[in-house]
Amino acid sequence: MIVILTALESEHAAVLGHLTDVEAHTHRAGTLFDVGVLKSRSDRRIAVAATGMGNLTAAALTERAVVEFQPSAMLFVGIAGGLRDWLELGDVVVATRVYAYHGGRSEDDGFHARPRSWDISHKVEQVARRVHRAREWHKPFSDGACPEVHFAPVAAGEVVLDSRTSEHARHLDHAYNDAVAVEMESAGFALAGHLNDGVPMATVRSISDRAGGAKNTTDDQGWQSVAARNAAAFAVALAEQLDDAPAVKPTPAETPVAPQVHNTNVAKGNATVGQQIGVNHGAYYAAPRQNEDNR
Repeated sequence: MIVILTALESEHAAVLGHLTDVEAHTHRAGTLFDVGVLKSRSDRRIAVAATGMGNLTAAALTERAVVEFQPSAMLFVGIAGGLRDWLELGDVVVATRVYAYHGGRSEDDGFHARPRSWDISHKVEQVARRVHRAREWHKPFSDGACPEVHFAPVAAGEVVLDSRTSEHARHLDHAYNDAVAVEMESAGFALAGHLNDGVPMATVRSISDRAGGAKNTTDDQGWQSVAARNAAAFAVALAEQLDDAPAVKPTPAETPVAPQVHNTNVAKGNATVGQQIGVNHGAYYAAPRQNEDNR
């Protein structure tokens, strides 16, 4: 089982388009997962859920998915804002590192970053690079698109960034200038993965806007849908190639051991001991037998 999480419904739909025999799976706390098999590989089961926007819910539902499915790998898939001019709309970014960039200390002389970061699982990165080199993942696109794939850090915060000159944008450029894309969920996803040692995880994003003030325009032009399609296609190609053995095997339940009971039977007076089953607490006194003629 591989789990793919998304933030938006358009991203969720893009992933579901690659699945067949989909059935609803309801977590006991109410979270709805769609579980199906890849159209391109019928022996590969995928569980999909939409977390909504933000790192907090992404972390909570990632943890929930780990416990529920014991997946062999987990992917967070969706769109992102580009932070580099050389990125084209629709390009795919596989996050080699995820920054949680809001951590820091505010003092009189300014804000001092105290970031946390998590690297991609090594074996997932190796498979992702092989998928990229094969250049087959985008062949099903009817429009002939051939997006570039980049392996680079991304930054995940709690705001929608749509400026290259705002204080927020300057902070990102100053403290995280190797990040090429910005989004809002992968830090929570990566943290939950870190706390569940042994679950390979990766973030796959596609650029839907340039995070530079024109987000509404690119959204109106349909780039969110294109980016969601591209990210989902690469992620599914990656899922096809990943090892499907459970990364974290559930601990088997211990078989309860029945306590040993040692019985000691003592007979006094006219009593005799036949067979005792179970445990007898207290004493048993037999009434004197009466002669049948005197009853």
